[in-house]
Amino acid sequence: MAGWVPADALGRRVLCGTEYGTVRYVGSVPPHAGIWLGVEWDDPQRGKHDGTYEGTQYFKCRHPRGGSFIRPNKANFGVDFLTAVKGRYGLNEKQDAQNGIESTCVFGKKTVEFVGRDSIEKKQSQLHRLVHISVHECMVSHAGQKEEISGTCANIRHIDLSKNLVSHWDTVIDIASQVPNLETLDISGNRMKFPSTSISVSNTFSKLTTLALNQTEITWTEVLLCAPGWPVLEELYLTSNNISVLERPDNVLQTLKLLDLSNNQLLDGSQLHLIGHLPRLEQLILTNNGISSVHFPDTEFGCKTKMFPSLKRLAINDNKISQWSSINELDKLPSLQVLECRNNPLMDTEKNPETLRQLIIAKISQLEFLNKSEIFPDERRGAELDYRKIFGKDWLAAGGHWDPARNKPSKEFLAAHPRYLSLCLKYGAPEEGELKGQQPLTLKNQLLTLTIKCPDNPEQKPVEKKLPESMTIQRVKGLLYRLLRIPGSELKLSYESSKLKGKEVELDNDLKPLQFYSIENGDSVLVRW
Repeated sequence: MAGWVPADALGRRVLCGTEYGTVRYVGSVPPHAGIWLGVEWDDPQRGKHDGTYEGTQYFKCRHPRGGSFIRPNKANFGVDFLTAVKGRYGLNEKQDAQNGIESTCVFGKKTVEFVGRDSIEKKQSQLHRLVHISVHECMVSHAGQKEEISGTCANIRHIDLSKNLVSHWDTVIDIASQVPNLETLDISGNRMKFPSTSISVSNTFSKLTTLALNQTEITWTEVLLCAPGWPVLEELYLTSNNISVLERPDNVLQTLKLLDLSNNQLLDGSQLHLIGHLPRLEQLILTNNGISSVHFPDTEFGCKTKMFPSLKRLAINDNKISQWSSINELDKLPSLQVLECRNNPLMDTEKNPETLRQLIIAKISQLEFLNKSEIFPDERRGAELDYRKIFGKDWLAAGGHWDPARNKPSKEFLAAHPRYLSLCLKYGAPEEGELKGQQPLTLKNQLLTLTIKCPDNPEQKPVEKKLPESMTIQRVKGLLYRLLRIPGSELKLSYESSKLKGKEVELDNDLKPLQFYSIENGDSVLVRW
């Protein structure tokens, strides 16, 4: 059976069984009779060739075995938006109510509930009352009759249109133009064609604040061409789109607060300079972008960059950052409060993760959260005091001195430790006695096995921890804030010897190490607040 072929089949998205693909050829394939569709599959494992059959190339594929021919009756070209909505919400209400489950769509940290991926609630049984609509994986390919959507679903504000058969950005505009109050739109997973030249600006997306374009194969150039139509956009998700080159967004995206570029292999960290002047950008997610370094060349160490003036939250997990110089550069960001930097080669430079954390805290002055763990004032103080002490000998060797008139450390030292002088101003220069016989910043020194108890909070179970005997009381407090999830308050520590039951010794000097108090294996640290 030949099957029906739409007049605009070339370039359309199709579904064959459970496999998605794009039609690259429509016509005959001699010596076989009839009409065939040449399809480039999203999953190359589904294909057989690159569009060449018996020496003739009918179409091209990006993967050498990503294409094959199918009969038209095997291809599903999809349905219009309203047909999908009615199928999900209107025509099978009883069945959906019996079998359904509420589902959600997550945009960064914000979760929007969509009733209808598999269910429908009674209060939303009438289409005209729906505010949140999900037609996820409903084979939507086109808008349908003009004004039909606005006449049936007048109150829509949030649409999940992800993983459908949308082939062109124009289809998205046709749907959105009938939803005047649209605020949230997810069209991820639709491999579509975007405008290659400037498009006329309309009020179609005049209220859109959140847009997800993950896995749509959009380029940054195409983002900028569409962006004039997003005048109030605040959150933009562009993960897994093979974006490698950025351009400066002049006069567009100026309202953007969150940008997610994860899983795009950027050519180098300097690409970030091109988006560094977005005035309201507060959160930037750069997970798995292949970034090996971060640098803000517009200012010297100790000064703040003019780039990213509002950036509070930065995620650079799963990249290739291996040098401390990139962490030093982050201190130039004027508003940075939250940093995630897990799974970078730099994380392997210290055997002790606690030491690594303390170094990052000391290097970035205004940081409040590191890798989703809050930095309390006591922990910051301990990290900065330790940093000042640990690198004190290097400071002296580089020309540092207790006499301010003779304190002239080398440029090399200041480049490696740009905050060192400010820490000396804050706490005073390290005294000579502090620098004698200091322990190296590793776990080579002896570990003590201690039991952490909270005598005033019996519901808090005792915890056993191994701590270096050279660890200062200040750093112990920082660890306990995170371990026990204690709200920001002053900790009071004491210890109880396993040999002298009932006698407590107060740990009253934050700058002294555990070994100063003659703490031994098996002793208990008592925590009060």
